[in-house]
Amino acid sequence: MRPSGRSPDTMREIVMVPRFNAHAEGSCLVKFGDTHVLVTASVEEKLPPWMRGKGEGWVTAEYGMLPRATHTRGSREAAKGKQSGRTQEIQRLIGRSLRAVTDLKALGERQITLDCDVLQADGGTRTAAISGAWVALRLALDSIHATRPFETDPLPGQVAAVSCGVYEGTPVLDLDYPEDSTAHTDGNFVLTSAGQLVEVQATAEGDVFDEETLLRLLRLARIGCDQIFAAQRVATGR
Repeated sequence: MRPSGRSPDTMREIVMVPRFNAHAEGSCLVKFGDTHVLVTASVEEKLPPWMRGKGEGWVTAEYGMLPRATHTRGSREAAKGKQSGRTQEIQRLIGRSLRAVTDLKALGERQITLDCDVLQADGGTRTAAISGAWVALRLALDSIHATRPFETDPLPGQVAAVSCGVYEGTPVLDLDYPEDSTAHTDGNFVLTSAGQLVEVQATAEGDVFDEETLLRLLRLARIGCDQIFAAQRVATGR
């Protein structure tokens, strides 16, 4: 029995509140159970120097956790003067995931930055951030299109992410903190709505795992991502 009482293939409740921020071109408050992440998308009509003149745009991300997102207060990274390796890894993952479904040439010479701020953490913050960031990006692009129509949709597909792992010997979907902290195998799966894999991060935290276990986790991830894709479509009206 999982601590939450969920069956192995059951997600936590998914909530996506679009346009949560009144100022950003696109935003989404995403909740995977008790994990809550606010994502805002900011559009800039300029590019970093290394991107200029290439005839395409750029999508990037930043990630952070509020001091009391967890059970004990964590210091602000800004106060330390540098980001942790974990933070850098996660924000690079978010950026790669969004660019995997973005047509940068169709975007034009502009940059969109997705700021992902974890308000409350209960496992799966990076996967919730990726899933909510797609909604914020979609809404930002729609706001651009309303005044300066794109010839081709820069975001032709969806991307979502979910965690899976082996808890008490059983592959399970969408780990919360009690499961994530004791899982024998922990994995994050990033998938597109076309069924393609963007990234798989799977680690043996205790016991090693075999190919069949990895495939079982992937099958669970597909179940979860299908539900996330449906929630994204509702949130964006697509």
